[in-house]
Amino acid sequence: MAPFFKRLTVAAALALSVGAAAASVPVAVTPCAGYNSWPMIQALGDRLVCAYSRGSGHTIGEGCRGVFAKVSCDGGKTWSTETCVVNDPDVGEVTIGKGLDDKGAMLLWVRNWGKTRRHDLYRTEDGVSFERISSPALDPMPIQITDVLHVPGVGLMSFWFAGDYKKGDGNSWGTLTSADGGRTWTQRTVESGLSKMEWPTEQSAAYLGDGRILAIARTERGGRCQFQLTSSDYGKTWVRRNTNITDVLESTPSLIFTPDTGLVANYYYQRGARKLKRRVARADVVFQDPESWPTPETLTEGEEARDYDAGNVNATVAGAVHHLAFYTGSTSNTEVRVMSVAR
Repeated sequence: MAPFFKRLTVAAALALSVGAAAASVPVAVTPCAGYNSWPMIQALGDRLVCAYSRGSGHTIGEGCRGVFAKVSCDGGKTWSTETCVVNDPDVGEVTIGKGLDDKGAMLLWVRNWGKTRRHDLYRTEDGVSFERISSPALDPMPIQITDVLHVPGVGLMSFWFAGDYKKGDGNSWGTLTSADGGRTWTQRTVESGLSKMEWPTEQSAAYLGDGRILAIARTERGGRCQFQLTSSDYGKTWVRRNTNITDVLESTPSLIFTPDTGLVANYYYQRGARKLKRRVARADVVFQDPESWPTPETLTEGEEARDYDAGNVNATVAGAVHHLAFYTGSTSNTEVRVMSVAR
Protein backbone atom coordinates (compact mmCIF):
# COMPACT_ATOMS: atom_id res chain seq x y z
CA MET A 1 0.00 0.00 0.00
CA ALA A 2 1.34 3.43 -0.87
CA PRO A 3 2.34 5.66 2.07
CA PHE A 4 -0.43 7.95 3.24
CA PHE A 5 1.38 10.50 5.42
CA LYS A 6 4.07 13.08 5.24
CA ARG A 7 5.80 14.64 8.19
CA LEU A 8 5.34 18.34 8.81
CA THR A 9 8.33 20.34 10.03
CA VAL A 10 8.09 21.71 13.53
CA ALA A 11 8.51 25.20 12.11
CA ALA A 12 5.34 24.70 10.09
CA ALA A 13 3.32 23.82 13.15
CA LEU A 14 1.36 26.56 14.79
CA ALA A 15 3.08 27.81 17.96
CA LEU A 16 1.45 27.30 21.36
CA SER A 17 2.24 28.95 24.65
CA VAL A 18 3.37 25.52 25.86
CA GLY A 19 5.64 24.85 22.87
CA ALA A 20 5.39 23.02 19.55
CA ALA A 21 5.46 19.25 19.21
CA ALA A 22 8.30 17.07 17.98
CA ALA A 23 6.51 14.28 16.10
CA SER A 24 7.81 11.05 14.59
CA VAL A 25 7.00 9.75 11.12
CA PRO A 26 3.91 7.50 11.31
CA VAL A 27 4.59 3.76 11.16
CA ALA A 28 2.19 1.24 9.59
CA VAL A 29 0.95 -1.35 12.09
CA THR A 30 -1.53 -3.44 10.11
CA PRO A 31 0.00 -6.28 8.07
CA CYS A 32 -2.43 -6.94 5.26
CA ALA A 33 -5.07 -5.52 2.96
CA GLY A 34 -8.58 -4.84 4.21
CA TYR A 35 -10.40 -2.13 6.10
CA ASN A 36 -8.03 -1.89 9.10
CA SER A 37 -9.62 0.69 11.34
CA TRP A 38 -10.76 2.15 14.69
CA PRO A 39 -7.54 1.42 16.58
CA MET A 40 -6.94 1.53 20.34
CA ILE A 41 -3.42 1.97 21.76
CA GLN A 42 -2.27 1.38 25.32
CA ALA A 43 1.08 1.57 27.11
CA LEU A 44 1.45 -1.69 29.04
CA GLY A 45 4.59 -1.81 31.14
CA ASP A 46 7.57 -1.53 28.78
CA ARG A 47 5.51 -2.20 25.65
CA LEU A 48 2.79 -0.68 23.50
CA VAL A 49 -0.30 -2.65 22.51
CA CYS A 50 -2.28 -1.59 19.45
CA ALA A 51 -5.66 -3.31 18.95
CA TYR A 52 -7.75 -2.71 15.84
CA SER A 53 -10.61 -4.07 13.76
CA ARG A 54 -10.46 -5.40 10.20
CA GLY A 55 -13.27 -6.03 7.73
CA SER A 56 -14.08 -5.33 4.09
CA GLY A 57 -15.31 -1.74 4.41
CA HIS A 58 -16.70 0.99 6.64
CA THR A 59 -19.34 -1.22 8.25
CA ILE A 60 -19.54 -2.68 11.74
CA GLY A 61 -21.90 -5.66 11.44
CA GLU A 62 -20.22 -7.87 8.82
CA GLY A 63 -19.28 -11.34 10.02
CA CYS A 64 -15.82 -11.17 8.46
CA ARG A 65 -14.88 -8.25 10.73
CA GLY A 66 -12.72 -9.21 13.70
CA VAL A 67 -10.41 -7.70 16.32
CA PHE A 68 -6.64 -8.13 16.23
CA ALA A 69 -3.65 -6.82 18.19
CA LYS A 70 0.08 -6.24 17.83
CA VAL A 71 2.80 -5.37 20.36
CA SER A 72 5.79 -3.01 20.12
CA CYS A 73 8.76 -3.22 22.48
CA ASP A 74 10.64 -0.25 20.98
CA GLY A 75 8.21 2.63 21.35
CA GLY A 76 6.19 1.95 18.20
CA LYS A 77 9.06 1.69 15.71
CA THR A 78 8.45 -2.00 14.96
CA TRP A 79 5.54 -4.32 15.67
CA SER A 80 5.08 -8.02 16.44
CA THR A 81 3.15 -10.59 14.49
CA GLU A 82 -0.63 -10.23 14.70
CA THR A 83 -2.75 -11.83 17.43
CA CYS A 84 -6.44 -12.54 16.87
CA VAL A 85 -8.41 -11.31 19.88
CA VAL A 86 -11.81 -12.44 18.57
CA ASN A 87 -13.38 -13.13 15.17
CA ASP A 88 -16.85 -14.70 15.44
CA PRO A 89 -18.40 -15.17 11.95
CA ASP A 90 -21.88 -14.35 13.31
CA VAL A 91 -21.02 -10.80 14.39
CA GLY A 92 -18.76 -7.92 13.47
CA GLU A 93 -16.33 -7.04 16.24
CA VAL A 94 -14.96 -3.51 16.68
CA THR A 95 -12.46 -2.09 19.18
CA ILE A 96 -14.19 0.76 21.02
CA GLY A 97 -12.27 1.53 24.24
CA LYS A 98 -9.14 0.70 26.22
CA GLY A 99 -7.45 1.39 29.55
CA LEU A 100 -5.75 -0.22 32.53
CA ASP A 101 -7.25 -2.02 35.50
CA ASP A 102 -6.16 -1.50 39.11
CA LYS A 103 -3.42 -4.13 38.73
CA GLY A 104 -1.92 -2.55 35.62
CA ALA A 105 -3.31 -5.00 33.05
CA MET A 106 -4.82 -3.70 29.80
CA LEU A 107 -8.58 -3.65 29.35
CA LEU A 108 -10.18 -3.62 25.88
CA TRP A 109 -13.86 -2.98 25.11
CA VAL A 110 -15.13 -4.79 21.99
CA ARG A 111 -18.52 -4.16 20.36
CA ASN A 112 -20.26 -7.22 18.85
CA TRP A 113 -22.86 -6.30 16.22
CA GLY A 114 -24.75 -8.79 14.04
CA LYS A 115 -27.17 -11.60 14.89
CA THR A 116 -26.73 -10.55 18.52
CA ARG A 117 -25.61 -7.25 20.04
CA ARG A 118 -23.44 -6.94 23.12
CA HIS A 119 -20.26 -5.41 24.49
CA ASP A 120 -17.42 -7.53 25.86
CA LEU A 121 -14.49 -6.48 28.02
CA TYR A 122 -11.17 -8.27 27.51
CA ARG A 123 -8.13 -8.26 29.80
CA THR A 124 -4.48 -8.87 28.89
CA GLU A 125 -1.22 -8.70 30.80
CA ASP A 126 1.04 -9.01 27.76
CA GLY A 127 -0.93 -7.82 24.73
CA VAL A 128 -0.86 -11.33 23.27
CA SER A 129 -3.26 -13.43 25.38
CA PHE A 130 -6.70 -11.86 25.88
CA GLU A 131 -9.34 -13.09 28.36
CA ARG A 132 -12.98 -12.00 28.20
CA ILE A 133 -13.90 -10.93 31.74
CA SER A 134 -17.25 -9.17 31.34
CA SER A 135 -20.31 -8.98 29.08
CA PRO A 136 -22.54 -6.56 31.00
CA ALA A 137 -26.31 -6.46 30.48
CA LEU A 138 -26.99 -2.84 29.57
CA ASP A 139 -30.17 -0.82 29.03
CA PRO A 140 -30.16 1.25 26.95
CA MET A 141 -27.79 -0.78 24.79
CA PRO A 142 -24.88 1.52 23.92
CA ILE A 143 -23.64 2.04 20.42
CA GLN A 144 -20.24 2.36 22.00
CA ILE A 145 -18.39 2.24 25.32
CA THR A 146 -15.27 4.39 25.53
CA ASP A 147 -11.82 4.39 27.16
CA VAL A 148 -11.40 3.35 30.80
CA LEU A 149 -10.14 5.86 33.38
CA HIS A 150 -9.54 5.69 37.12
CA VAL A 151 -11.60 7.92 39.43
CA PRO A 152 -10.67 7.90 43.14
CA GLY A 153 -13.41 6.51 45.38
CA VAL A 154 -15.35 5.30 42.33
CA GLY A 155 -13.05 2.81 40.62
CA LEU A 156 -12.98 2.36 36.88
CA MET A 157 -15.16 4.59 34.68
CA SER A 158 -16.11 4.50 31.00
CA PHE A 159 -18.58 6.62 29.07
CA TRP A 160 -21.29 5.24 26.80
CA PHE A 161 -23.73 6.65 24.27
CA ALA A 162 -26.89 5.20 22.71
CA GLY A 163 -29.13 6.26 19.81
CA ASP A 164 -29.61 5.78 16.09
CA TYR A 165 -28.12 8.86 14.32
CA LYS A 166 -31.55 9.75 12.92
CA LYS A 167 -33.95 12.61 13.51
CA GLY A 168 -35.85 12.50 16.76
CA ASP A 169 -35.00 12.59 20.44
CA GLY A 170 -34.10 9.00 21.21
CA ASN A 171 -30.42 9.63 22.03
CA SER A 172 -28.70 9.35 25.40
CA TRP A 173 -25.33 9.09 27.15
CA GLY A 174 -23.91 8.28 30.54
CA THR A 175 -21.25 6.42 32.51
CA LEU A 176 -20.32 2.90 33.49
CA THR A 177 -18.45 2.32 36.74
CA SER A 178 -16.76 -0.75 38.19
CA ALA A 179 -15.40 -1.32 41.69
CA ASP A 180 -14.02 -4.81 40.98
CA GLY A 181 -11.51 -4.28 38.20
CA GLY A 182 -14.03 -4.46 35.35
CA ARG A 183 -15.77 -7.74 36.24
CA THR A 184 -19.11 -6.03 36.92
CA TRP A 185 -20.40 -2.62 35.86
CA THR A 186 -23.06 -0.15 37.02
CA GLN A 187 -24.73 1.85 34.24
CA ARG A 188 -25.94 5.39 34.82
CA THR A 189 -27.77 7.64 32.35
CA VAL A 190 -26.71 11.29 32.51
CA GLU A 191 -28.87 12.70 29.69
CA SER A 192 -31.65 11.13 27.63
CA GLY A 193 -34.25 12.37 25.15
CA LEU A 194 -31.56 14.21 23.18
CA SER A 195 -31.77 15.28 19.56
CA LYS A 196 -28.81 14.53 17.32
CA MET A 197 -27.80 18.19 17.63
CA GLU A 198 -27.52 17.82 21.42
CA TRP A 199 -25.92 14.37 21.55
CA PRO A 200 -22.29 13.92 22.73
CA THR A 201 -20.66 10.75 21.34
CA GLU A 202 -17.30 8.93 21.45
CA GLN A 203 -16.24 10.66 24.65
CA SER A 204 -12.65 10.77 25.89
CA ALA A 205 -12.01 11.78 29.49
CA ALA A 206 -9.26 12.62 31.96
CA TYR A 207 -9.33 12.82 35.74
CA LEU A 208 -7.83 16.16 36.83
CA GLY A 209 -7.89 15.70 40.61
CA ASP A 210 -10.13 17.06 43.39
CA GLY A 211 -13.15 15.27 41.93
CA ARG A 212 -12.87 17.00 38.56
CA ILE A 213 -13.35 15.04 35.33
CA LEU A 214 -12.87 16.65 31.92
CA ALA A 215 -14.25 14.97 28.80
CA ILE A 216 -14.31 15.93 25.13
CA ALA A 217 -16.97 14.42 22.85
CA ARG A 218 -17.67 14.21 19.15
CA THR A 219 -20.85 15.78 17.79
CA GLU A 220 -23.20 14.29 15.19
CA ARG A 221 -24.47 17.61 13.86
CA GLY A 222 -23.16 17.19 10.36
CA GLY A 223 -21.10 20.25 11.16
CA ARG A 224 -17.78 20.82 12.85
CA CYS A 225 -17.58 21.06 16.62
CA GLN A 226 -16.65 19.31 19.86
CA PHE A 227 -18.63 19.13 23.09
CA GLN A 228 -16.99 19.49 26.51
CA LEU A 229 -18.37 17.54 29.49
CA THR A 230 -17.26 18.42 33.02
CA SER A 231 -17.92 17.07 36.51
CA SER A 232 -16.66 18.49 39.80
CA ASP A 233 -18.05 15.73 42.02
CA TYR A 234 -16.38 12.52 40.79
CA GLY A 235 -18.96 12.02 38.04
CA LYS A 236 -22.18 12.42 40.03
CA THR A 237 -23.33 15.47 38.04
CA TRP A 238 -22.28 16.80 34.65
CA VAL A 239 -22.33 19.99 32.58
CA ARG A 240 -22.33 19.82 28.76
CA ARG A 241 -21.14 22.86 26.77
CA ASN A 242 -19.82 23.71 23.31
CA THR A 243 -16.12 24.31 22.75
CA ASN A 244 -14.44 26.73 20.36
CA ILE A 245 -13.00 23.74 18.43
CA THR A 246 -14.61 23.77 15.00
CA ASP A 247 -11.87 22.28 12.79
CA VAL A 248 -13.15 18.72 13.14
CA LEU A 249 -15.82 16.66 11.38
CA GLU A 250 -17.43 13.85 13.40
CA SER A 251 -14.12 12.30 14.47
CA THR A 252 -13.14 10.70 17.78
CA PRO A 253 -11.06 12.82 20.20
CA SER A 254 -8.48 11.52 22.68
CA LEU A 255 -7.35 13.35 25.84
CA ILE A 256 -4.15 12.99 27.86
CA PHE A 257 -3.66 14.93 31.11
CA THR A 258 -0.17 15.45 32.57
CA PRO A 259 -0.47 16.12 36.32
CA ASP A 260 3.05 17.49 36.84
CA THR A 261 2.52 20.27 34.25
CA GLY A 262 -1.23 20.75 34.57
CA LEU A 263 -1.56 20.49 30.79
CA VAL A 264 -4.17 18.52 28.85
CA ALA A 265 -3.65 17.47 25.21
CA ASN A 266 -6.69 17.07 22.96
CA TYR A 267 -5.89 14.95 19.88
CA TYR A 268 -8.30 14.74 16.92
CA TYR A 269 -8.35 14.15 13.16
CA GLN A 270 -9.84 16.79 10.88
CA ARG A 271 -11.62 14.69 8.30
CA GLY A 272 -11.87 16.22 4.86
CA ALA A 273 -8.86 18.46 5.45
CA ARG A 274 -6.82 15.28 6.17
CA LYS A 275 -4.99 16.67 9.22
CA LEU A 276 -4.17 15.08 12.56
CA LYS A 277 -4.13 17.84 15.16
CA ARG A 278 -3.72 18.53 18.82
CA ARG A 279 -4.51 21.41 21.13
CA VAL A 280 -2.61 21.69 24.41
CA ALA A 281 -4.19 23.76 27.17
CA ARG A 282 -3.99 24.51 30.86
CA ALA A 283 -6.50 22.02 32.22
CA ASP A 284 -7.81 24.31 34.96
CA VAL A 285 -8.43 27.06 32.37
CA VAL A 286 -10.40 25.04 29.82
CA PHE A 287 -12.26 23.21 32.59
CA GLN A 288 -13.84 26.53 33.49
CA ASP A 289 -13.99 27.98 29.96
CA PRO A 290 -14.55 25.43 27.14
CA GLU A 291 -14.21 28.18 24.54
CA SER A 292 -10.60 28.94 25.52
CA TRP A 293 -8.85 26.02 23.80
CA PRO A 294 -5.66 27.37 22.15
CA THR A 295 -4.77 27.30 18.46
CA PRO A 296 -4.08 23.76 17.18
CA GLU A 297 -0.87 22.17 15.96
CA THR A 298 -0.97 20.02 12.84
CA LEU A 299 1.12 16.91 13.52
CA THR A 300 0.80 15.12 10.19
CA GLU A 301 -1.28 15.11 7.01
CA GLY A 302 -2.97 12.23 5.26
CA GLU A 303 -4.53 11.34 1.95
CA GLU A 304 -7.75 9.36 1.63
CA ALA A 305 -10.54 8.87 -0.87
CA ARG A 306 -13.41 9.84 1.44
CA ASP A 307 -13.74 11.87 4.63
CA TYR A 308 -14.81 8.86 6.71
CA ASP A 309 -12.04 6.47 5.63
CA ALA A 310 -9.68 8.11 8.09
CA GLY A 311 -9.59 9.47 11.62
CA ASN A 312 -10.46 8.14 15.10
CA VAL A 313 -7.27 9.07 16.95
CA ASN A 314 -6.57 7.16 20.16
CA ALA A 315 -3.69 8.18 22.44
CA THR A 316 -1.65 6.78 25.32
CA VAL A 317 1.29 8.07 27.34
CA ALA A 318 4.61 6.40 28.14
CA GLY A 319 7.00 8.58 30.11
CA ALA A 320 7.49 11.85 28.26
CA VAL A 321 5.98 10.58 25.00
CA HIS A 322 2.42 10.43 23.69
CA HIS A 323 1.72 7.61 21.24
CA LEU A 324 -1.11 8.08 18.75
CA ALA A 325 -2.96 5.47 16.70
CA PHE A 326 -5.24 6.35 13.78
CA TYR A 327 -6.23 5.00 10.36
CA THR A 328 -6.47 6.20 6.79
CA GLY A 329 -6.98 4.83 3.29
CA SER A 330 -9.68 4.12 0.72
CA THR A 331 -13.16 2.62 0.78
CA SER A 332 -11.81 -0.95 0.92
CA ASN A 333 -8.18 -0.67 2.07
CA THR A 334 -7.00 1.29 5.09
CA GLU A 335 -3.94 1.21 7.31
CA VAL A 336 -3.63 1.66 11.05
CA ARG A 337 -0.65 3.86 11.81
CA VAL A 338 1.13 4.88 15.01
CA MET A 339 3.24 7.97 15.64
CA SER A 340 4.92 9.44 18.71
CA VAL A 341 4.79 13.03 19.96
CA ALA A 342 6.83 14.62 22.72
CA ARG A 343 4.53 15.84 25.48
